[in-house]
Amino acid sequence: MNHTEDNFTQSSTLDALQDNTPDSPPSESRRAFFKTTGAAILAAPAILTSRKSNAQVTDDPILPPSPPTTPWLEELPEAIEPLKQTDLLADSLLIPQGEANTAQGECGRAKHQRWDEFFGNPVLQPDQADTYELKAKAITDHVFHPDYPPQLTWNYIGHTENDDHHPNPTIFARYGRPVILRLHNELPQNHTGFGSPEISVHLHNLHTPSESDGFPGDYFSPVKSGPTLASPGMFKDQFYPNVYAGYDEFPKGPGNPVGGDKREALGTLWYHDHTLDFTSANASRGMAAFYLLFDNIDSGDEHDPNPAALRLPSHPYDYPLLFQDKRFDAGGIHIFDQLDSEGTLGDKIVVNGKIEPVLRVARRKYRLRLLNAGPSRFYQFHLMNAANSSQPFTYIANDGNLLRRPLLNQTRIRLAVAERADIVVDFSQYPLGTELYLVNRLHQIETRGPEGVRSPGTRVLKFIVDRDPLEPDVSQVPSTLRSLRRPTTAEIAAAPVRKWTFARKNGMWSINDRFMNVNSVRAHIAIGSSEIWELHNPSGGWSHPVHIHFEEGIILKRFKSGVEVPVRAHEKGRKDIFVLGPNESIRLFIRFRDFHGKYVMHCHNLIHEDHAMMVRWDIV
Repeated sequence: MNHTEDNFTQSSTLDALQDNTPDSPPSESRRAFFKTTGAAILAAPAILTSRKSNAQVTDDPILPPSPPTTPWLEELPEAIEPLKQTDLLADSLLIPQGEANTAQGECGRAKHQRWDEFFGNPVLQPDQADTYELKAKAITDHVFHPDYPPQLTWNYIGHTENDDHHPNPTIFARYGRPVILRLHNELPQNHTGFGSPEISVHLHNLHTPSESDGFPGDYFSPVKSGPTLASPGMFKDQFYPNVYAGYDEFPKGPGNPVGGDKREALGTLWYHDHTLDFTSANASRGMAAFYLLFDNIDSGDEHDPNPAALRLPSHPYDYPLLFQDKRFDAGGIHIFDQLDSEGTLGDKIVVNGKIEPVLRVARRKYRLRLLNAGPSRFYQFHLMNAANSSQPFTYIANDGNLLRRPLLNQTRIRLAVAERADIVVDFSQYPLGTELYLVNRLHQIETRGPEGVRSPGTRVLKFIVDRDPLEPDVSQVPSTLRSLRRPTTAEIAAAPVRKWTFARKNGMWSINDRFMNVNSVRAHIAIGSSEIWELHNPSGGWSHPVHIHFEEGIILKRFKSGVEVPVRAHEKGRKDIFVLGPNESIRLFIRFRDFHGKYVMHCHNLIHEDHAMMVRWDIV
């Protein structure tokens, strides 16, 4: 019997493909346009490949391996430089406001939700928010590696204290302090090659009103707007409230100065482009960076005298590492096939924009924030010494959420696309001059997913312990990190069950047998409600890291080929990426709170997302 996604049951049985209705018509079919004009659009430095049913592999004669590179020639900075605030109130005509400022060039976004409640005025007043400015720009001289020529990337450019034009800067934010981020689109509108010069930035996975969530149809440029925006524009103001989820359930007050449930705090977030049909190409071009969020528990200050503070290693010993897989042609130029639904699997792992870099560290504890920014490769990282022996570390957070308790003496971390893992490495145990390596041992030859672990693996980052710290290391890793609110038995019993099946259809990727349409709402969910979502991957041929925007979920059960299997230790907290391996299913509990509007769920293998494994759902 045919039914829509708004029909849900109390049953926990996982059905096969449940919706046999015809495909939804594509929303403003840019995908069709690019397929019919691909030869022109994919001018160098992009590539064209045959439309093969089988996946591309590393020894494919159409797609040869990237040229070899000499390792450890470039060094990452010893400390990151956070984005500097910009005074957005200096020009009276351009002060951030609740309504879209289209008269001064802002794109036609919807009004910022709850603006008056947060700020009390139609326009922002002094010292009500932290204000930042970024420009999406084409950089023509980026060097991934000295063996490759300078070349084109697209980056978010912002001002830091020591660098006026810093690519993809990290944003430091705090719960209880709203952020207004003004994003300008200065990409070349006559661009050729892979990527599309419209942008829609998604802050993954902040509790954010939908008009600032980076909805894929909200893309804009000076000359074009997406189907869910009212008009083009030069810029867009993003409103990030930085409140805990559950803001209405746990109101702001003397005993709760931030508002919301502090058990719902996030720490390691990231922002990236989310343009409809071109997320993989645009993010692969280089539009991805970190947003670190602190509160009184995870305060970002290892000297914090507050007894509630964890005193984890803090800046400059709190270091984010962003990994992307990229492929380069014989001339060392980055290539990507945005038309093929199998995409382009990178065989070079780029770390913070560099291939095989070196990071020099002091003899003390570091908090390393690892992010798999895609587009398609999965990783299993091991910390190894020069003799290829595994080194232990402590696992403290997954997907931006601190675990209830640290996982001690870990030797490996597996990351699907968009997953994050915070680890603490104690470099004080090593003599000066020690060299350590972050090694990927997960074998993958096609974009559909990994095949298994192989030794010795590929070294992607070198650490050199080269100095003693300037002051004593007072950081720590407490035995308890952050408490977790699990759903009660009664809440689970009362929650309706909604089923989503991720599968292959007609050479593309589908959810419940249908393709993405930004104008088609596949689920209406009442604000303040809770549901159980069952995610199902019936295939033995591919993996799907499923991302649910806006809210984290709690995994209740995991199944392999219909048989319940244990939930992995790092998955027992809150998550926003749910990894569906071949023939796997997940049953999770999720709440929908505080803001209404349009959101999406999609496979975060960005190739699958763009070809069209994504679904819109609305909170009403």
